[in-house]
Amino acid sequence: MARRKGDPKPQPKVRNAHLPTRDDVVAFIRENPDKATKRDVAKAFNLKGDDRVALKHLFKELEEEGVFQRRGKRLVTAGALPQVMVLTVTGRDGDGGLLARPLEWDEDEQGSPPLIAIRAPRHAKQRQLVAGVGDRVLARITAPHDADSPHTARVIKKLEKRRAGVLGVIRRMDDGGYRLEPVDRRQQELILDNDQLADASPGDLVEVEVTKIGRYDLPRAAVTQRIGSFASEKAVSMIAIHANGIPHVFPETVMAEAAAAKPVTPGGKREDWRSLPLVTIDPPDAKDHDDAVHAEPDPDVGNPGGHILTVAIADVAYYVRPGSPLDREALKRGNSVYFPDRVVPMLPERISNDLCSLREGEDRPALAVRMIFGADGRKRGHTFHRILMRSAAKLSYDQAQAAIDGAPDDKTGPLMEPILKPLWEAYRCLHKGRHARGPLELDLPERKIVLNDEGLVDRVIVPARLDAHKLIEECMIQANVAAAETLESKRQLLVYRVHDQPSMAKEESLREFLKTLDISLARGAQLRPQAFNVILDAVKHTDHAALVNEVILRSQAQAEYAPENYGHFGLNLLRYAHFTSPIRRYADLIVHRALVRALDLGDGKDGLPDVTLDQLREIAGTISSAERRAVHAERETVDRLIALYLADNIGEVFEGRVAGMSSSGLFVALPAYGADGFVPASTLGDDYYHHDEAIHAMVGERTGLGYRLGDPVTVKISEVLPLAGAMRFEMVSEPRKLGVSSKSFHKARKGARSAARNKRGKRPPGRKATGRRR
Repeated sequence: MARRKGDPKPQPKVRNAHLPTRDDVVAFIRENPDKATKRDVAKAFNLKGDDRVALKHLFKELEEEGVFQRRGKRLVTAGALPQVMVLTVTGRDGDGGLLARPLEWDEDEQGSPPLIAIRAPRHAKQRQLVAGVGDRVLARITAPHDADSPHTARVIKKLEKRRAGVLGVIRRMDDGGYRLEPVDRRQQELILDNDQLADASPGDLVEVEVTKIGRYDLPRAAVTQRIGSFASEKAVSMIAIHANGIPHVFPETVMAEAAAAKPVTPGGKREDWRSLPLVTIDPPDAKDHDDAVHAEPDPDVGNPGGHILTVAIADVAYYVRPGSPLDREALKRGNSVYFPDRVVPMLPERISNDLCSLREGEDRPALAVRMIFGADGRKRGHTFHRILMRSAAKLSYDQAQAAIDGAPDDKTGPLMEPILKPLWEAYRCLHKGRHARGPLELDLPERKIVLNDEGLVDRVIVPARLDAHKLIEECMIQANVAAAETLESKRQLLVYRVHDQPSMAKEESLREFLKTLDISLARGAQLRPQAFNVILDAVKHTDHAALVNEVILRSQAQAEYAPENYGHFGLNLLRYAHFTSPIRRYADLIVHRALVRALDLGDGKDGLPDVTLDQLREIAGTISSAERRAVHAERETVDRLIALYLADNIGEVFEGRVAGMSSSGLFVALPAYGADGFVPASTLGDDYYHHDEAIHAMVGERTGLGYRLGDPVTVKISEVLPLAGAMRFEMVSEPRKLGVSSKSFHKARKGARSAARNKRGKRPPGRKATGRRR
């Protein structure tokens, strides 16, 4: 088209001056997975002003269409693996190269695990990183360049090799022989010859190795380690400890270093705060007191109604120096593991329960943060201090709450005016800030197992959620935020505690499910926890409350540790780091060291040493994996204890709730016991049942009746396997109408299929019917 007189002279096209094409952006993200944030792409294509807004909309489109999914601030290829993972080397390819699979992989949620090719070390000095079949490794993952190529991995660190033995209990047979009943119910029994028992006896929990596999008979095995009597106290948790490879015996070098540690003395850069009446508020049976608190009204006339809150945390960094035996063992463990009958600590008792524990009336080193809050509950400022403190009182949650509620005892009575009342006034102030922030408020009561003297279940209780709990929780959150803010301001590398918002696929699946209940979840560029809270408030006193809480929980991402910050969605915080529990979490120890270095609070040997982002990624991957390992082990132990408790109740009827489902059946939780059992789909009745993900239900093909997630049901115990922690139930309750309108049902089904395509990057397979016609 000809230019008319007076028209502006056309400018030559400069590629970087305008928004790149969609294909350009997709190609850049796939070729540069480490540089896939909006800022990275804008910088690469020199985008500014309105072009950045257009890029934001393009990112949103790519995510909605399932081309990419968001991970933190980055876009990654749909179904992409994390940058750092723990892998198990499983075999070799045709050329002899090593192949691995992710150690932690949920096939129901994520499909078949990918095969990953292990790259050979690039330098001779990395020969110690050469892995073999059966090894576990921490590795950096690289995405494939095309659909026909596998992911590749570079080994960062070889992890301690798991034992290849089988764990089980010895049983004596009627013919005088011996069998091993495996802990894992997927494994078959093993024959133990009399001369292969070592020092073990019937009823003992042992580890064995298979010695002979026959063609027609059961495999034979030999005892390699006696762990203890299964009938003895604490035997149940030992199963989880060994099955999950949790380190539980401290090496002699670690114990020697702990024994040689000396108490801290005043002086140097450590401030003397022993006159400040800090108090600890913990469970009544707590031994490691790692946090203490104090509050007072702010005397500043410019901050009317404000408060000064001090949180002091045990100074573990003083005793656990980088690279020491104590440090290496703490990183290996990652965190303390809490079972109903024991604790597997991250640090030896000399450190955790003595020198670092903020005991009443004893001098202890601490890292303290002094925070100033306005009357609106918003933090106005904070400072960190390395101090020597002396706890004024050791209180339990119930004890402190009873005092505030008007029933003080001899100990709390004198503390009311100077300590407890100012703390509660500060908490009411902080609560205003929390309410304004709007974190996710799920109503999921936690259950606690109370054991008898034999280490078996006595009863299961739901502890009251007291204001005393909430007070300490909010104090710790604010201290954690202050730590992250300080380190960011000092440009100091750290490990954040991050929690991503729900993925686009899960968000869309949740939205379509809620439609079946005539509940809407608003769309928006930035989903916030408050959107969920509005829904939770609306269903609070309805029959759908448990169901909606459960489904919203399942839509959430998993919190983890990372050196890159992408915020904490659940707490609705822009930056967050774990600072308040260094006795039991290695992540907090890293943050303490970072503060000591950034604020010049140490002697040059107890701060965070020079560390690269890649090294912090390695540490974050290790401790995130250890955290998941601990959660899994704790859950397994609860299941086994409850199964033991109910083993004599076969044939009895219990009230439960549908807590989950798969193509093969229903999982029914027993709220009174905090455990669940399985109802096979084939036993549900005279219909052909299938799992419909769209409405979270098991639906009869012929009748349309079924069972839905969250439904109250009655079940009968038909089988209990205490060793495996498994129970099988029979459904007593009849199936019911699912209360979903035809229009909502089909919309939800269509939405779930769309979400599945986004999640998997391909059309999901057709629903697989389970059960059989009768």
